Amino acid sequence: MPMKAVTTIVLLVISNIFMTFAWYGHLKLKDIEWFRNPGLFTVILMSWGMAFFEYVFQVPANRIGFKGQGGPFSLVELKTIQEAITLIIFMIFSAVVFKQRFEWNHIVGFALIVIAVYVIFRKW
Repeated sequence: MPMKAVTTIVLLVISNIFMTFAWYGHLKLKDIEWFRNPGLFTVILMSWGMAFFEYVFQVPANRIGFKGQGGPFSLVELKTIQEAITLIIFMIFSAVVFKQRFEWNHIVGFALIVIAVYVIFRKW
């Protein structure tokens, strides 16, 4: 796999970790004693702060990975990679942080998304 592809994927993984914590991490704040009941505005500011780091990694990933910038991926492929990574990170996050159990329909739905990734990357 070319170095630009690997770099793009690693940056997207890091970006998605920040994104997942920004979007869902605040839902666990009630479990932290000193931060039991933050106001909505405080939570929004915290999420924006984390989202900044999401963009610090997301923007370079897209610039490095995009064919129009000399990278290996089309725009559709970049978005597909990002969505697949988002699902993987979300599954790990929700299982570890929220102790989420996945039902059969969740697994089937995620499998259909994996099939979509295959279809998008398949050279017909």
